[in-house]
Amino acid sequence: MGGIGCHSLRLWMPPGSGLNGGTTQFMVQMGGEGSNWLGIAPFVGREHVFQNLGDGTYTHSGSLAIRAAVAARRNVTYRILYNDAVAMTGGQPAEGALSVAQITHQLHGEGLARIAVVAEDPGRHRGAALAPGVEVHPRDAMPQVQEAMRRVPGVTAIVYDQACATEKRRRRKRGEMPQAARVFINERVCEGCGDCVQGSNCAAVMPVETPLGTKRRIDQSSCNQDASCLVGFCPSFVTVEARDGGGVRLRRAPAAVVPAAAPREMVPPALDRSYDILVNGIGGTGVITVGAILGMAAHLEGRGCSVLDNTGIARKGGAVSTHVRLAPTRQDVHATRIGDGRASLVIGCDLLVSAESATLSRIAPGGTRVLLNTDAVPTLNQRLDPQVRFDARPLERAVRAAAGDAPVSTVRASAIAERLLGDAIFANMLMLGWCWQRGWVPLALASIDRAIELNGNAVEANRRAFALGRQVCDDPAPFEALLAPPPRPATEDGLDAMLARRERELVEYQGPAHAARYRERVLAARQAEARLGLTDETLARAVAHGYFRLLAIKDEYEVARLHTDGALRRALAETFEGDVRVRWHLAPPLLSRRDPATGRLVKRAWGPAVEPLMRLLARLRWLRGTPFDVFGYTAERRMERRLVVEYEAMLDRLLPRLTVADHALAVELAMLPDRMRGYGHVKADNVARAKAREAELVARLA
Repeated sequence: MGGIGCHSLRLWMPPGSGLNGGTTQFMVQMGGEGSNWLGIAPFVGREHVFQNLGDGTYTHSGSLAIRAAVAARRNVTYRILYNDAVAMTGGQPAEGALSVAQITHQLHGEGLARIAVVAEDPGRHRGAALAPGVEVHPRDAMPQVQEAMRRVPGVTAIVYDQACATEKRRRRKRGEMPQAARVFINERVCEGCGDCVQGSNCAAVMPVETPLGTKRRIDQSSCNQDASCLVGFCPSFVTVEARDGGGVRLRRAPAAVVPAAAPREMVPPALDRSYDILVNGIGGTGVITVGAILGMAAHLEGRGCSVLDNTGIARKGGAVSTHVRLAPTRQDVHATRIGDGRASLVIGCDLLVSAESATLSRIAPGGTRVLLNTDAVPTLNQRLDPQVRFDARPLERAVRAAAGDAPVSTVRASAIAERLLGDAIFANMLMLGWCWQRGWVPLALASIDRAIELNGNAVEANRRAFALGRQVCDDPAPFEALLAPPPRPATEDGLDAMLARRERELVEYQGPAHAARYRERVLAARQAEARLGLTDETLARAVAHGYFRLLAIKDEYEVARLHTDGALRRALAETFEGDVRVRWHLAPPLLSRRDPATGRLVKRAWGPAVEPLMRLLARLRWLRGTPFDVFGYTAERRMERRLVVEYEAMLDRLLPRLTVADHALAVELAMLPDRMRGYGHVKADNVARAKAREAELVARLA
């Protein structure tokens, strides 16, 4: 059950997602956490609930709710989330907050049946004066601790001690905390199953399109280094520990690409009337900073100005906007909120927020200038579903429909900032520089520069971002060339190119005979379509994709090859600089322990010593499928071999009888292996769902 605080965001997350799964329901007033359960309990079959309670709320009034639950003799476990900050509204300290030890003593005094502490660093509670009988557990033990608490009659409590990951990120940027290990995904090993997103609900795990399908990538600019994504049951994860000043590489473009000359000198327009600027975007990316800098610059010029920040759940990556109203004098500012159709300029730092009704209603058709960042960020739900393809074009069309085509300009601000400044967080300041150079901001350059200095947050980096935005506005062509993908042959997306690419992969995987087996089936699908006069080759492409996924399963040999053939090291060198130590997070079936509660293999970190072993394993891939293949006897490998045989049998039945009426069903059948993603239990679950869908399609064909 939910309560007041950032943990209430769990109400909007998909059921079963997150580190502990389950579903969060209800929300009550501060100090009333659990009170709804006290009234409901006698009339429902459920015997126990978990109730979330933040540490700040506990100190303020939440302890009264616990006292009421004890008096009512209900079965409830309070999860007191001790995160070191009022994290949802800006990271303020929880005034008068108690220590973990003090909370346990207070709970003990209230007469709770059982109390436990779960901590990301259990060592800091070693020797602490906790209340009698309180046990300390590591974070990974949380599911087991919850299960034990669920069986205890009466009121119990788990004090979950983990500093807010968003606050950690802020402190690391300020140098107040040491840097933690960075997580990196080897996209060639990744299956794109989404288990890492499902388990962590992390906004930094982004989908990325590759020639072999949708995979996952860590956005290092937004990563808070919490490493909760490692919970995903997948061998594609490595962690990188920077040493001797190493870290995320600040990738610079060649000097010939970026104009060396300073931006053209511009004279800002006169501020002779009210001028309203709406800045919107994603929380935590600097939208509020842009508003603060504009407000301070206006103040330095003696202008009238008001700044209204709509932060909402900004600290947790939600939508945020700031209304900046400029006027010749202070007396000319009569309200802080920009009214409908009154925005003079919209700086749309995020496409999704820019296309919301709250933004579109402020736009006057033909009268509002708009600059959009076209580097769209998918939502969490879109990242959870591996089948979803995020299309941002409707969002841009919605903005153009509201403003008209002429007043709308676009820039790939995030990509440029990440490519040239090393961090996409500077995209918003880059967009402000673009707007100033275009003559859309009626404030002097010197005032804005002084405001950046007074703001005190990454001063030199923000100055560079502002200047870079001016350069992009002056001459966008070099930057567009920098971000453009390399030219591809005209036939790159055709079936022949697709077939050739995958054949090369299969030769590396198991040899020419394996690739020939693949080609034969794909060409048979092409011939079946040609017989019907179908020229788009949709079915052949579906077979090329689905059959390849079954033939190139990422077993132990393949994972070892993809981790050691040099591509991973090159990708790491492009992303990180300095001396870095790499650790692989794997669960080898013959060397890993099983979780006693779930029976599933448990991943662990392996240092550099495992790399020579993986190289040896990659060279032994000729053992695959032979009696000497020790991995081939596992249930997962037997299932994968069976899937290949069943897929081939399905094609043998389907292709000779293919009709135009059955074509769409046949395409879906051929693509079903794309749903069989993941490793271990994740793959087994996905295979079961895909097989259920296959039975439905086969029944319709029959």
